[in-house]
Amino acid sequence: MGSEQQHERADALAGELRRQAAGRLTVFLGAAPGVGKTYAMLARARELHRQGEDVVIGIVETHGRSETQAMVDGLPAVPRRRVEYQGRSLEEMDLDALLARKPAIVLVDELAHRNAPGSRHERRWQDVQELLDAGIDVYTTVNVQHLESLNDEVHHITGVRVSETVPDAVFDRLRDIRLVDLPPRELIERLNQGKVYLPTQAAQALQAFFSPSNLTALRELAMQTVAEQVDADLREARAARGLPGLPIQRHVIIAIDGQGESEYLVRAGARLAERRGAPWSVVTVDTGRSASATSQADTARRGAARLQGSAAAEQARQLEIDRAFALARKLGGATEVLHGGDVAGALLDAAAARGARAIVIGRTRERPLARAFNRTLTQQLLQRGARYELTIVSTPRERVRERRVPWLNGTRLTPREAMLTVAATALAVGAAMVGEKFIGLQDLSMVFIVAVIGVAARTRMSAAVATATFCFLAYNYFFIEPRFTFLITGNQGVATVMIFLAAALIAGRLASRLRMQVIALRAANAHATAIQDLGRRLASAADLGQVVAAGTTALESTLQAQAWISIGDLQAPSAPGASPDDKDRVAADWTKRRGLASGRFTDTLTQCPWWFLPVRLDDETVGVVGLRFSDKVSRLAFEQRRLAESMVEDIALAVQRARLVEDLETARVGGETERLRSALLSSVSHDLRSPLSSMIGAAGSLSSYGADMSEDDRRELLQTIRQEGERLDRYIQNLLDMTRLGHQGLTLARDWIGVDELIGSAARRLQRYLPASRVEADVPPGLAPLHVHPALIEQALFNVMENAAKFSPPGEPIRVAVSRMQGDTLCIDISDRGPGIPEDERKRIFDMFYSVERGDRGKQGTGLGLAIVQGIVGAHMGKVEALPGPQGAGTTIRITLPWGEAPAAPDKAGA
Repeated sequence: MGSEQQHERADALAGELRRQAAGRLTVFLGAAPGVGKTYAMLARARELHRQGEDVVIGIVETHGRSETQAMVDGLPAVPRRRVEYQGRSLEEMDLDALLARKPAIVLVDELAHRNAPGSRHERRWQDVQELLDAGIDVYTTVNVQHLESLNDEVHHITGVRVSETVPDAVFDRLRDIRLVDLPPRELIERLNQGKVYLPTQAAQALQAFFSPSNLTALRELAMQTVAEQVDADLREARAARGLPGLPIQRHVIIAIDGQGESEYLVRAGARLAERRGAPWSVVTVDTGRSASATSQADTARRGAARLQGSAAAEQARQLEIDRAFALARKLGGATEVLHGGDVAGALLDAAAARGARAIVIGRTRERPLARAFNRTLTQQLLQRGARYELTIVSTPRERVRERRVPWLNGTRLTPREAMLTVAATALAVGAAMVGEKFIGLQDLSMVFIVAVIGVAARTRMSAAVATATFCFLAYNYFFIEPRFTFLITGNQGVATVMIFLAAALIAGRLASRLRMQVIALRAANAHATAIQDLGRRLASAADLGQVVAAGTTALESTLQAQAWISIGDLQAPSAPGASPDDKDRVAADWTKRRGLASGRFTDTLTQCPWWFLPVRLDDETVGVVGLRFSDKVSRLAFEQRRLAESMVEDIALAVQRARLVEDLETARVGGETERLRSALLSSVSHDLRSPLSSMIGAAGSLSSYGADMSEDDRRELLQTIRQEGERLDRYIQNLLDMTRLGHQGLTLARDWIGVDELIGSAARRLQRYLPASRVEADVPPGLAPLHVHPALIEQALFNVMENAAKFSPPGEPIRVAVSRMQGDTLCIDISDRGPGIPEDERKRIFDMFYSVERGDRGKQGTGLGLAIVQGIVGAHMGKVEALPGPQGAGTTIRITLPWGEAPAAPDKAGA
């Protein structure tokens, strides 16, 4: 056993001892709220309680769900600790009581919860750690989006940055992890039924976090997290026993090189994977020997020019790889191009990333020199991939001729590389001569090494080796004694040129590898930038039409091709000749019916100049995307094909989102219409009927008993009839004003009027209706008049004052303060000393038929007064908002109106 394995075993044993000494953590992991984590935890706790285990509830959040509360009943619980914070009483888990009680198992819900200020720990997971340190087992629940290491990935998927996270180090205390899973459709159904959030919160959640695509991605993250924990447990258990780790996943990697029989290899590997019931991928390693191995951005800009400079053999190889990848996708496998100068290392890294068990390769051509130094691909995989099963598939085609001649394939220099090699060598010779003669430079080998590095940084490894060889010969011929011969005399000269050759080859190798990494990063960055740009465009699209337009623009700008999108009956507008004709639409219709690509670059309807891709949502094809590249583009690079397919998938998700938003909006409008209808009927039946009943009763009393009543009684009944009639008139006027505002039938006949005059008129009108009310106004002298509709603004002020008078304590005045804000804006604050409005309801009070229930006066009125105020002020280009009252008591309604200086001769006709 090596020292590394001994250290690994020692660490595993030490970790196991620590876990046995402390409490053990069991996590019920879910992909999203509402999947049933708490219910599953309680079910397990009840089972253990029946078996006699000492199980105690530390804290469980039922969120008002009756089925969860039923599971809580019957289990012993430690009373929660009350914490006072900003005048509110909050309940938190009593950590000290649990430590004193010291049960065998504690149930702690919502591991990522943030404790109330003043608690011992800021986060609940810190409380859990203290319980574990005390030797108490903990059962807890957490969603996958709360894991710290997945925070950025969750933000990328959902667009939501989760603030309450749990460090992954907490999972080091893990005893068991249980995945509580629910398909996205069932979770959305639970959400619609109100089993997760309230209906208003559920509608917002469906538009944001709880989209089917987000839930599917989070579900996959949760499964991966559980699989990683199981794999980690397996590795630690085997390491503790001194055994090597084992991959538990059965993924199969099929490696192709495009040198013949790649499709045969794909089929053979696919059959092998199918027999094992394992997922599989087809990969090829781009080592930089291809002249067309450019980034996606370069391909998009110069596609045809780069391909024309490629050798015929390289074109044939790329075409073979494309056909093999197409076959793999058709058979259900994944495809990927790997970048790196080390083929064996790239394959092993890909296998490790996928948790593969088997690697399938074709029979490689073993050159004698490479075989002698154990440098063939097969030998390297056998030596470095001991944990993998290596399957070598022999192709039926005889390759004797290819073993004799094609050793130059992939190493032959292109004319450009040959010219660059010769030019670099000549420049190095010239620079060395100048440096030796005029500068007195002694170490001339550095000049030639710079030339080798320069060529390697611009080309590939074969060109760098050729340059190193030519520089080695030139250095020997021109600068090693005896000069102008290839003869070397003396051990020092031999050592010099040999060291130079080794240094040149190593430097060229490193420079070439660095170039390949830069190319891979550039390609990945171009791909990510294109997808990000498309995502930004689609995120701002509000409906299906904007999605189609944004997708068309992004495809054309990124892929440098004509784009045409058809979703249902909706098509992106295009210039004449920029859309498929009737003949080409045959291929588009086939793609839509079959859900498969067709046209150019495919094996179906290849005569069509357009490449049609299906827009798929689950198992349904909802549209088609057509791309028409320049006729000079004879083939698409794999990166460009993958980018196009990824962009189409994102467009499909945006289409799904737009459809969901449209359906939700239709449902919302229907629900809002029904709500308004019910509210209006309720208002008519109650708020309008009440004054009518009073008037009828008073009039009936006068009619029947008027002759027998005293003068004061008759006057009181008449006053009641008048007041109730005025009340009824106000309600009807509010309904009419709301109707005019809603149908944009309100015209503003503006005039110049003083602010004090408007406030005084509204206050006098209020005192006629409510004689006990009192208004205190603070209006700075010398204020310029306002250019408004006087009657409407007076009505708005009256409505606010009346609303404030209803909720002010008896004897408390209504305060009106006028001030001038920054810019040309006038601010009117109307404040009361009532019970105030909760913060979460301050915006809703301006909705129609909405009333804040405060005390025994909470249900007065129709709920239209402040809605009318908002409509009137909005028509004047102002705004109205609800704020806390002075010193935090009561409510302040702030009206802000644009304010301009009055002209010398005001126009009384208004505008």
